[in-house]
Amino acid sequence: QFLESGGDSVQAGGSLILSCKASGVTYSHYCMAWYRQSPGQEREGVARIAADGTSAYADSVKRRFAISRDDAKNTLYLQMNDLRPEDSAMYYCAARTTLGGVCPADLFTYPLGSLYWGQGTQVTVSS
Repeated sequence: QFLESGGDSVQAGGSLILSCKASGVTYSHYCMAWYRQSPGQEREGVARIAADGTSAYADSVKRRFAISRDDAKNTLYLQMNDLRPEDSAMYYCAARTTLGGVCPADLFTYPLGSLYWGQGTQVTVSS
C-alpha cells in the first residue's frame, strides 16, 4: 500500500528527494513519517508530518531535510540536502491512522508494529 522511491547513491553534500506513494487508502487520515535503518542499527524516526502540514524532525536532520505531503496525489516526500555518509540507510515511509491525521508528539517512541510500512528505498552517501 505504500511504495517508496528515489533512493540512490550520492556524494556527500548532494541531495535526493524520496517519494512514498500510497494506494487503497485515504491519505488525509494518516499521520505520515519517514524512518531509516542502517545495518546493525535500530530503525529511527527521521521526520513526521500531520495532515495539516505540521512537521517535526530528528535533531540529526534538522535544517537539512524537509518532509512534505500531497494528499491529492497520496504521496509523501522527503527532500534531503547536504547529505552526509551517516545518512546512509534504508529509508521507510510509515503511516498511522489518527483522528484528523494528527501526529502524536511521541510518534517515534511508538512500537514499530503499530505503524504501516513501505518496503524501503536505499540511500547511500559516499565521502
